[in-house]
Amino acid sequence: MTKLNKSYTGADIQVLEGLEAVRKRPAMYIGGVDAAGFHHLLWEILDNSIDEVMNGFASQVDVRLHAGGKTVSVSDDGRGIPFDEMPKYKKSALELIFTTLHAGGKFEKNNYMHSGGLHGVGSSVVNALSSQLYVEVCKDGQRVEQFFSRGKPTGKLKHKGACRSTGTLVSFQPDEEIFGAKTCFDADTIAGVLEAKSYLHRNLTVRFRNETVRPAVEAVFHHDGGIEDFIQTLLQKKNLTTVPEGAPPFYRHNDSGLRMEVALCWTQATDEFCRSYVNGIPTSSGGTHELGLRGGVVKAIRNYVETHNLAPKGLSLTAEDIREGMVAVLSIYVLEPQFQGQTKAKLNNPEIQNQVDSVVRPSLEKWLNDNKTVADAIVARIVLAAKAREASRAASSAVMRKTAVAHRLNLPGKLADCSSSNPEESELFIVEGDSAGGSAKQGRDRRTQAVLPLRGKVLNAEQASLDKVSQNRELQDIANALGCGLGKDCDIRRLRYGKIFLLMDADSDGHHIATLLLAFFWRHLRPLIQAGCVYIAQPPLFRVDIGKETYWAQDEQDKNRILKEKAKGNAKTNIMRFKGLGEMPANDLKATTLDINKRVALKVSVEDEEETQRVMNELLGKEVASRFRLIMDSVGEVGELDF
Repeated sequence: MTKLNKSYTGADIQVLEGLEAVRKRPAMYIGGVDAAGFHHLLWEILDNSIDEVMNGFASQVDVRLHAGGKTVSVSDDGRGIPFDEMPKYKKSALELIFTTLHAGGKFEKNNYMHSGGLHGVGSSVVNALSSQLYVEVCKDGQRVEQFFSRGKPTGKLKHKGACRSTGTLVSFQPDEEIFGAKTCFDADTIAGVLEAKSYLHRNLTVRFRNETVRPAVEAVFHHDGGIEDFIQTLLQKKNLTTVPEGAPPFYRHNDSGLRMEVALCWTQATDEFCRSYVNGIPTSSGGTHELGLRGGVVKAIRNYVETHNLAPKGLSLTAEDIREGMVAVLSIYVLEPQFQGQTKAKLNNPEIQNQVDSVVRPSLEKWLNDNKTVADAIVARIVLAAKAREASRAASSAVMRKTAVAHRLNLPGKLADCSSSNPEESELFIVEGDSAGGSAKQGRDRRTQAVLPLRGKVLNAEQASLDKVSQNRELQDIANALGCGLGKDCDIRRLRYGKIFLLMDADSDGHHIATLLLAFFWRHLRPLIQAGCVYIAQPPLFRVDIGKETYWAQDEQDKNRILKEKAKGNAKTNIMRFKGLGEMPANDLKATTLDINKRVALKVSVEDEEETQRVMNELLGKEVASRFRLIMDSVGEVGELDF
């Protein structure tokens, strides 16, 4: 544990200047330092070029993946980044853009009507996280260039002579100190994104040159059909056919009010699939524009069904039935988009939902009425989905009544359950917070591992009656998930999971929450402890990369041991301290804590119940004096504290 400084004064305050904050906390700006974060640097630079395209100043973007897969270049034929001197800052506009957060030309709408870049941080963040970055600009008849490294210029802006064209070229190599030596750009991922951009902007031509193979491969993307062609390509890639087969998708282009394009169709698939974009930025987590699309589709279908008396007797059509098998592409342009986070994965503008709904609903309803044969086939497909849902529900209920896990119907909504109904192979991970729960859900084995996130510190069961415990939402969620009852009603034969893991952050708060949960199990689920079903997971506090090898340390002492034993000579060493499980990449959490073949966990067992009862009472009971004595008696054993 880290030893804290008792004399906390102004001298201890740090001010991270320039782009130091980006290098200190890169995940805050690019979502993480994994492959997705690595590629996000490219998307930031690419989107700057696309902003020139969508505002009518460029029509061509060239992307070059250099040999080795570590360096990439993006160029466009746009207006070119300004490089004139800014007297207030005593540096050029170009240098200011690449070395200063919140410096850019997209804050005023007389420069860009629509843009993906909003906060003036994209170029500077890429620069901060790159070991090398080169910028070349042609503008006003002049060609200039400047070199940077890790957020700082390595030389002055140089004039390279005259030029007739205009545009910008940015070439950069992400820093191995941040992303590791093994991470490279993936050519297929880049090609997929570039192709999607060409569908979204009809006037755009994208050239991609992949030099990681010999001979180099070049591809050109240009699609005059826009997202009408895009949805057909998606159907081909997913091997899906429309309902009815061969029917053209619905398409709507709107320029009055909200600028948007939408194309959609129904297929025989059982999943709903939507690709959405805002100002050319893919919104993988959806947002209010997707909600507006879904709402408009459901209303249009219901109006058509009601108008033509197609409603099936004794069967209700839910929104999920209506959207089952729907494939859609939605692209909108918003003047002041409000994204959730710098990675822009989700749109939050509340007004957009109604605007999209008001465009989709009437236009889709008119299309259905104008194409009655297609519309009736779609409705028939929706009715089949509703019947299948009802049949599945009936069959599921019949099976569940015959199994030991019949009380799945009362499971808490935030539980990510496993698919297995065999308690002997099923495991439950009780985790601290929704953020940690997200990482655990991504890293788990969905067949045998369930995840239940808790919110904050739970009720102290040592001081609470069974009635009070039963009224506590978090503890009741645990009880419902386990399914074996509480107190005298606890029957281990009804337990839904053979192993229960308490998975908390490896810090003092996490230890406190684990202690509170142990008190709950001790007081009200004791047969589970006695049967050896309860474990305390041991996630690492540090990741230590030495050369090409990775080691995991449980605490400060373990980290120091690894460094002493493994860091030999001039071996390059990188240490990452996980602030919490929510910051740990899902793959790391899986490898260290979830994988049954690699994880380390402590089984909770009781050798002396009387002694355990005494310690529990002193630690968490109502008697303060005994707790004070316990702390004072043990104070000499405490060397370092981590708050």
